Amino acid sequence: MKSSLRFLCALCVSAVMAFSSASQAAPLRIASGFDPQTMDPHALALLYHTRVVTQIYESLVWRDEQYRLEPGLAASWQPIDAKTWRFKLRPNVKFHDGTPFTADDAVFSIERILAAPSQRAFHLKGVTGAKKVDDLTIDVSLSTPDAVLPDKFFLLAMVSKAWCVKHGVERAQDFNGKQETYAVRNANGTGPFRLERYEPDVKTVLKAHPGWWGRSDKRTGNVDEVSFVAIKSDATRLAALASGEIDLVLDPPFQDVERLKSEPRLMLLQIPDLGQQYFTFDQSRDELLRGDVKDRNPFKDKRVRQAVYQAINVDLIVKKVLRGQGVPTGGFLSTRVDGVLPELDQRLPYDPKAAKALLAAAGYPNGFAVTLDCVNIAFRENVCQAATAMLAQVGIRTTLQASPTNQFFPKLSQASASFVEFGWTPTTDAWQSLNALFHTWDKDGGGTFNAGRYSNRSLDTLIDNIRVEPDLTRRRAMIGVALRLIRDDLPYIPLYRRTLTWAMSKKVHAVQWPSDAIELRWVQVRQTASTTP
Repeated sequence: MKSSLRFLCALCVSAVMAFSSASQAAPLRIASGFDPQTMDPHALALLYHTRVVTQIYESLVWRDEQYRLEPGLAASWQPIDAKTWRFKLRPNVKFHDGTPFTADDAVFSIERILAAPSQRAFHLKGVTGAKKVDDLTIDVSLSTPDAVLPDKFFLLAMVSKAWCVKHGVERAQDFNGKQETYAVRNANGTGPFRLERYEPDVKTVLKAHPGWWGRSDKRTGNVDEVSFVAIKSDATRLAALASGEIDLVLDPPFQDVERLKSEPRLMLLQIPDLGQQYFTFDQSRDELLRGDVKDRNPFKDKRVRQAVYQAINVDLIVKKVLRGQGVPTGGFLSTRVDGVLPELDQRLPYDPKAAKALLAAAGYPNGFAVTLDCVNIAFRENVCQAATAMLAQVGIRTTLQASPTNQFFPKLSQASASFVEFGWTPTTDAWQSLNALFHTWDKDGGGTFNAGRYSNRSLDTLIDNIRVEPDLTRRRAMIGVALRLIRDDLPYIPLYRRTLTWAMSKKVHAVQWPSDAIELRWVQVRQTASTTP
């Protein structure tokens, strides 16, 4: 993997090693505009959910400070034949309720991940099951060979079989169906923090788990209690940081970043985003649910999709809305993802005249009207507002519908939007993103977040072949071919990648991953803020 990870020098490993794990325990208060929505680790696959539940639950494999794969609840793994991987589990691991983590729990967890309505099943496409070999060994069976299967277990939580059975949560919560289960507000993981309480859209409180198996690791920090506080207002989040009520803000508004850099009490961590933002379209229905064109779906025509692309001045959006804290992109995955070529990052030119000509050629000389769905988070809503004004200049009359997260995200997985803005954070393996976003939707985990139900059978075949290709050189070449097909078809409009910024008190020292997730196990909090960053 040719330093697809050269960006790691910017990972902001902020003096973690300068502190002893024996430092005096300290609380940490974190603010964000987002709530995790549920404590069920398999009910969602969203950044704002992952940030919290991965502190409570752990997966078989994890990542280190430089985002490289490392053992998690699995101490080791190896293929034992073409269609079977064996995982040796870490001994002496206990759940927060004191019960041991064993092969029975690992097998049950994999079955729960694979079963509907889990939104994590797409990770494990091709996995046919798991079986116990002994108390600390499992075998994972595959329908076809998979050379990079271990990577796919990153973020896939291991849960307690006994706890799930006891509380009637053998299946993941049906988040889209607004199901209420015991696992929504309760949790029992093996991670460094246990759930103290979850108040939806208000606060999530975690407490350090003293029996965590990794407590003696030299990287382990000194945080004993964490509050994730959901504060929708940008101004209110920053006021709480300035007053000392909050120690760390994960999403400071772009317009305030330069000012925050000069605040003597604060420090900022910054890193390029591994993820990016897109627009996508309903490409399955014969008529849009939210548009004024009857008996036709304009977005089924590539010329219309390209017109949208060329009507939007992303360079201007990055400059004005994001205040320069981002990079326009024409690529569909970051070049930090293995197999993604830099030349695929080149955008089509901004050209409203060409956009109008494309619309006319497609049969829409006077344009058309459509609703654009967007989450009501300030910077994303502002980007959508700017794009709406630009689209109006070429005749696409867009009504912006901004919704709270619990209403917006089901539109993605249920494909109920006609035109939608959304973000995606990949892992460093391309297959998971290709399968989740661009594969035709199927009940086996293909296209789980293909929000427009785009379908290209040739691309499906290529994505399926990437999953099973054992030769990494050939696999990378196939990824390049897949991304060229996507670029030529334009099922999505690539927009930009942000510069991720965390604003925090100087007493906080943390590791910033390019996924925008925070690892609380490594955070150190001084009792008195240092005077230098």
